[in-house]
Amino acid sequence: MTPFRRALRPTALIATLVAPLILGGCDLVVMNPSGDVARQQADLILWSVFLMLLIIVPVMILTVLFAIKYRASNTESEYAPDWDHSTRIELVIWSAPLLIVIALGALTWLTTHQLDPYRPLDRIAPGKPIPAGQQPLEIQVVSLDWKWLFIYPEQGVATVNELVLPADRQVRFRLTSSSVMNTFYVPALAGMIYTMPGMETKLHAVMNRVGTFEGVSANYSGAGFSDMRFPTLSVDAAGFDQWVAKTKAGGGSLDAVQYLTLEKPSEKVPTMRFGAIETGLFDRIVQMCVKPGTACGGHMMHHGAGAQEVAPAVNNRPGEGADGALMKAPDEMKTSPHLTHPHGAPAGHSEPGADSNRNMTRMDATTYPGRAAAGEA
Repeated sequence: MTPFRRALRPTALIATLVAPLILGGCDLVVMNPSGDVARQQADLILWSVFLMLLIIVPVMILTVLFAIKYRASNTESEYAPDWDHSTRIELVIWSAPLLIVIALGALTWLTTHQLDPYRPLDRIAPGKPIPAGQQPLEIQVVSLDWKWLFIYPEQGVATVNELVLPADRQVRFRLTSSSVMNTFYVPALAGMIYTMPGMETKLHAVMNRVGTFEGVSANYSGAGFSDMRFPTLSVDAAGFDQWVAKTKAGGGSLDAVQYLTLEKPSEKVPTMRFGAIETGLFDRIVQMCVKPGTACGGHMMHHGAGAQEVAPAVNNRPGEGADGALMKAPDEMKTSPHLTHPHGAPAGHSEPGADSNRNMTRMDATTYPGRAAAGEA
């Protein structure tokens, strides 16, 4: 052993003994969140790891036991050179993983629907249903380069790089992006959700504890990505009303002109507050038509009146808007004429062995003046 390695051994031993003491003071927010949705997601991680360890731990233990028992120097162990099959072993090694896969599949299926970010919550916390008549607080989120914009349409205020939530109240986030794809992530609140330009995503969540938490961008989006962090303040109902009143009294207005200024790339932007907002601004951001003279893709023009109506969000789930082809009934499906579509019944019904049975697609030649169309004499 070299002198360097001899000197390194005490250091490694000390680091191994001290590491649990140092890491013991860390708050693993993902596994100790403050929101009910994030708590259920953490429980899902624990259950999944537990089910997988039911296979991993026995395999690791048996690996050591087999190596000890059947080592070359152990002359007292049973020697069976012609052994090749055991029904009991086959039953164990196949049934145990199968049961675990079934359990994981059932757990994944249930929680995938229960924790769907588009699905409104059915409880505030375990054993605490949502109060009758309480509507979710809507917050519109826009990821900019490189900052976050939060719009509170019901309260008529907006902030940059500051998110304030009332505790024990369901929040419905509507999210989009001004340029590139990004990810909105408050570990203490819920899992991450993507934001994309020209599209809208949704997230339903609730914060159950009062405090200050960190929100981040979890998807690289350019030079200022590292500073796309924002404080998330969870306050009681009275504190939230006071914050809204203070923000309104602070003045400032978020209109299209101000938004276009915010949209320009900037880094390390301090907290900004706006006491008034322009109606319908978020819908125009989603449809990428904030700039004057830009036509909105979802606008419907009423001829004569000159009015415009903003269409619903463009990324809603099937059932919330027009149905795609896969969602339609067979009698709703329409066909369009094209040159290569199958023509009539297969010739093989009446002419077995006909060459036309090999290919049901036929290209009709274009008809020119003085030339007969395909199939004509």
